Amino acid sequence: MDRVRPKKHLGQHFLKDQNIARKIAESLTLHGNYKTVLEVGPGTGVLTQFLIDKKEFQLYVSEIDKESVAYLQKHFASLDSRIIGGDFLKMDLEAIAPGPLAVIGNFPYNISSQIFFKVLDNRQKVPEVVGMIQKEVAVRIAGKEGSRDYGILSVLLQAYYDIDLLFTVPPGVFHPPPKVNSAVIRLKRNKREHLPCDEDLFRKVVKTAFQKRRKTLRNALKELTLPTEFEVNPILQKRAEQLSVEDFFELTLSLEKAWKHSSNSS
Repeated sequence: MDRVRPKKHLGQHFLKDQNIARKIAESLTLHGNYKTVLEVGPGTGVLTQFLIDKKEFQLYVSEIDKESVAYLQKHFASLDSRIIGGDFLKMDLEAIAPGPLAVIGNFPYNISSQIFFKVLDNRQKVPEVVGMIQKEVAVRIAGKEGSRDYGILSVLLQAYYDIDLLFTVPPGVFHPPPKVNSAVIRLKRNKREHLPCDEDLFRKVVKTAFQKRRKTLRNALKELTLPTEFEVNPILQKRAEQLSVEDFFELTLSLEKAWKHSSNSS
């Protein structure tokens, strides 16, 4: 097994540039004192080769493509049982290794957003992520309030992570070349253990607000059945993209209090 065909249905674009692979590997900072790193979608191991011999952590790789798994088993025999065949999105990260675990990879474009939602669900375990993704998605994740790029993924991830867009990567360094530019992004877990509001409601408010991002919050949040007394809140005159992460905390908290007051009054 000396050749792996990139598969379109898996969103595979194999990185060819050794310098970029080295640069991605060196973007890990050990933030959160992890001793385990999981590479997602190693393909033919272009990034793996720069991670495997690092003494600061033990490397695991997860790969859904059986052809790639066979290639990795042949060319990276020292990884042995740390080559995990299967779908990262369905993996129990706790079962891979105890303690904190960093995630890194040239992420398949067709599931990059899902990978970050998986990270979000495992935020207490994953203190750092370094990933190469579509530039458009990277800009969205790192987006700030007031910009068109700012959205659901921006707010939910920035609630728990500090985010840096590190560098962009042109299509020509991949096989096959994608039709878009790529970018490498780094997420580092912030100190926020718990949100100052109900976390499930926070997610619901953020998602509902951005689903009708051109409308004011008064109209965008209508389906949440706002309490009558909340209707006068001036924040409802704004649109979702005008609110910072902290503003969304406040909005959720205000809604919680208004609903509670409303139910106590009835």
